[in-house]
Amino acid sequence: MRVNILMSTYNGEKFVADQIESIQKQTYTDWNLIIRDDGSSDRTCEIVDDFVSKDNRIKLIRAENVGVIKSFHELVTDNNNADFYFFADQDDYWLPEKLSVMLEETKKHDNSKPVMYYTDLKVADKQLSIINDSMIKSQSNHANTQLVQELTENTVTGCTSMINQKLASLWKDTTNVIMHDWYLALLATALGELVYINKPTILYRQHENNVLGARTLDKRFKLLREGFKIFDRYWDLIHKTQEQADRIGKEFGSQIGIEKYELLINFANLSEKKFSERVKALVKYKYSKNKFLHIFVFRALLITNFRNSK
Repeated sequence: MRVNILMSTYNGEKFVADQIESIQKQTYTDWNLIIRDDGSSDRTCEIVDDFVSKDNRIKLIRAENVGVIKSFHELVTDNNNADFYFFADQDDYWLPEKLSVMLEETKKHDNSKPVMYYTDLKVADKQLSIINDSMIKSQSNHANTQLVQELTENTVTGCTSMINQKLASLWKDTTNVIMHDWYLALLATALGELVYINKPTILYRQHENNVLGARTLDKRFKLLREGFKIFDRYWDLIHKTQEQADRIGKEFGSQIGIEKYELLINFANLSEKKFSERVKALVKYKYSKNKFLHIFVFRALLITNFRNSK
């Protein structure tokens, strides 16, 4: 079995050594770590090169800056020679049994179809002191495993996830991809299976340079201070999720069952329908979110089309 761990780095000199060391301390040791540096201007590559010189399982690719989504896409498509692919961020810390726990789970599922596996995670501060023992419980109430859930709200954190070769082979480009983990999770729920393992496998480090991080109270209050602008932000996300759904429906429609195809396409076109059709679609397909307040705002906006600027 070939296991590729894919890491995209960018100006990560503060924490990248900790992350690589945590991977080296895994109880499962038969892996390859492929690091694509996305045009760092700090000492990231120098630090990684030191690990490369001492561990032949580690490879560094120096590349131009294209952003996190395209960087991970290149990592997947240019190193498409494994049975399973793990995604790693540059600033987290993997718990020792992450690889073994997730690889053991693969034995329970049919990997001839597209499958994505992901776990819970512990939120930590810069010094890796635990802030929250379960990000899934604190943010989403439950983990998504079905298409109708994942369609509107992602609970897959990329750095806890693993995809099989079948799913990796389906990712052709980055058009209308909100984030790599969300897009791949949607593909898995539409064409195969999304598997949640109810166990934390990483320390998810929070710091000032996180691309995406846990929802802190400070972030929530910033959103509230935006006033009506918050609805514009909400609509922007709705439109992006619709475009992402539309892409999957159009690209893989012939491979998706009729029920899932209708679920995708009706959501993609929902905000353009007449009032009565929007209400019927929300009732029929049960488009929703994971928490009450988000469910209320999401459905209210779609029904009323309030401040829809599309």
